[in-house]
Amino acid sequence: MATYNDACSLLDADHRAVKKLFKEFEALAESKAKSAAAKRRQLADQICQELTVHAQIEEEIFYPALRAVIQADDLLDEAEVEHASAKDLIAQVKSGDDGDPKWCAKVQVLGEYIDHHVKEERGEIFPKARAAKKLDLVAMKAQLKARKEELMEGLAA
Repeated sequence: MATYNDACSLLDADHRAVKKLFKEFEALAESKAKSAAAKRRQLADQICQELTVHAQIEEEIFYPALRAVIQADDLLDEAEVEHASAKDLIAQVKSGDDGDPKWCAKVQVLGEYIDHHVKEERGEIFPKARAAKKLDLVAMKAQLKARKEELMEGLAA
């Protein structure tokens, strides 16, 4: 099991893991093989689950804690709007027919949304969080991890 220094590194590990899943999906996107189609659906479902849980822990724990101690409402508002757009695409992917030619495009556009979101978190939100003296990101890491495990168990049940 990987270890993370703080809440930001835990969240960024999620970013890297989902990026890897998007790369795997992209490698299969053009294949016409039945096995590739099944693997694409499996990867898309996993991507959707990972992103759903990640967004939820950010919205429940990370963003509210940041709002309480730093002046970054514009950044956090934008991040939450990006989450809403991603959730809409996630719903379309989950309910979509993977035989539809636009289905793969939806997964790929979701990946582009997430890339943009991750760049902003890494470049702007995480540095502000780490600079905030009143924010205990080490303690928050444990809280995020526990909530993530709880949500994942709920989805697996």
